[in-house]
Amino acid sequence: MATLLRYYTFSIVFMLICFGLAIWYGVASTGTLGGTLQLLWIVLILSILEISLSFDNAVVNASILKEMDEVWQRRFLIYGIAIAVFGTRIVFPLAIVAVAAGIGPMAAIDLSLNNPAEYERIVSGAHVGIAGFGGAFLAMVGLKFFFDADKDVHWIATIEQQLTKVSALPSIEIGLLLLVLWGISSLLPDADALTFLTAGLTGLLTFIAVDALGTWLDLREQAKKASGMVVRSGLGGFLYLEVLDASFSFDGVIGAFALSNNMIVIAIGLSIGAMFVRSMTVHLVRQGTLAQYRFLEHGAFWAIIVLGGIMLTSAVWHIPEAITGLIGAVLIGLSLWWSIRHKRREQVVESQQQLAG
Repeated sequence: MATLLRYYTFSIVFMLICFGLAIWYGVASTGTLGGTLQLLWIVLILSILEISLSFDNAVVNASILKEMDEVWQRRFLIYGIAIAVFGTRIVFPLAIVAVAAGIGPMAAIDLSLNNPAEYERIVSGAHVGIAGFGGAFLAMVGLKFFFDADKDVHWIATIEQQLTKVSALPSIEIGLLLLVLWGISSLLPDADALTFLTAGLTGLLTFIAVDALGTWLDLREQAKKASGMVVRSGLGGFLYLEVLDASFSFDGVIGAFALSNNMIVIAIGLSIGAMFVRSMTVHLVRQGTLAQYRFLEHGAFWAIIVLGGIMLTSAVWHIPEAITGLIGAVLIGLSLWWSIRHKRREQVVESQQQLAG
C-alpha cells in the first residue's frame, strides 16, 4: 500500500484540489446542495471515464518513458500535466471555437461560459478535422511499432511476423495510412473531405517531425556520450509523449460533451483522469511491469491502431466512446493474460531443467 501511495500521492492531492474547486464552482454557479452534488458526480464520472479509456495510453507512454532518465520522467509527470490540463483540455477546445467561429480568444472563453450549448455545437462540428489529425497520428504510432525489422518478440505471431517482414519496404506504413485517408475521404462530402485530408496529412507530418526531432536529439546524445560528456536529455521523448497524449485525448474531450457542455466541469473531470494516467505511467516504468509481462506492450499498441482506425472512420460513422474503450480494454486484458501464461510456462520449463540437472 505504501508503495502504491508513493506513485499516486501527487495524483490524489491533485484530485482533492480539483474536487475542492468543483465544490466551490458548484456552490457559486448553482447555489444549491443538489446542484453541487450533481456537478461533483459528473466530475467523478468524467475522471473515471478518462482513466478507463486511457490505460492503453499509460502502457504506451511507459514504453517510451522507460528509455528516459528519472529527471525527464518527473518532468513528464509534473510539468507535462500543465500541457495536458491547460493545453489539450482547455486551450485546444477554445482554439477550435475561436477559429471555427472567427472570434478572438476572450470571446471564445465568454462563449464557453455563457453559451455552453453553442460552444458544444462548434467544438462537435470540428470533429472531422479532429478525427483526421488524431487518427492519423495514433495510427502512425501503432504502425511504427509493428513495422519494425528489428522486432523479434511477437504476440499475434501470424500477423506480426508478416508485418516485420514487409517492414523492409521503405515507408510502407506511410503509404498504408495515405491509402486509408484517401478511402475515407472519398465517402465524405467535398468540403469535409478536404478538411479530413488536410488534417490527416497534418497529423502524419506532425508524427514525422516529432519522430525526426527525437531521432536527431538521440544522435546528439550518443555523440556526447562517445566523447565522455554526461547526458541527461529527454526532450525528444518528452515532446513525443505530449503530442501522443494530446492525440489520445481528442476523442475524450469530444465525448465528454455527452455528460456536460460546461467547459469548467469537463476540464476538471478530465484533468483528474489525466493526472492519474501519468502516475500510472510512472508506476509501470518504476515497477518494470512491461518487462515482467512480455506481451502487454503489444496489446497496447494494437489498441492504439484500433483507436486510430476508429477515430478516422468516425469522420463518416459515429462510434460510441464506450465501444472504443471496451475494445482497448479487451486487447490489453488478453495481452496481459497471454503474458502471464507465457511466464508460467517459462517457470515450468526452468523448474524441469533444474530437476533434470
